[in-house]
Amino acid sequence: MRKYSTGAIRGDDSEKLDYEGFLSPLAIESYAKYMHEHRIQADGKLRSSDNWQKGIPLNDYMKSTWRHFMDMWKEHRGISTRDGMMVALCGVIFNTMGYLHEYLQDGSWEE
Repeated sequence: MRKYSTGAIRGDDSEKLDYEGFLSPLAIESYAKYMHEHRIQADGKLRSSDNWQKGIPLNDYMKSTWRHFMDMWKEHRGISTRDGMMVALCGVIFNTMGYLHEYLQDGSWEE
């Protein structure tokens, strides 16, 4: 139990998921900006922010992850890429999250 100086009492949270501690607000904000910029399609229309959740094949996520990873690696080694480190990092996050989403959706996940 947690007891506060105000007299309030709450249960122990040591076994609960700590989203606030596990995630970086700076990284999440940068990722959201990246995702928003990539909502604009070639025809100028704005796609829904959750469009990716409709389903993208795992092979597409894997191929795109590698392209972004290669850019990340090059930037890490001092080799400039067309889009730079921020796009590379956010692209890796997007593809990894999408892959994980699809993986979880198909029921393959076991704890």
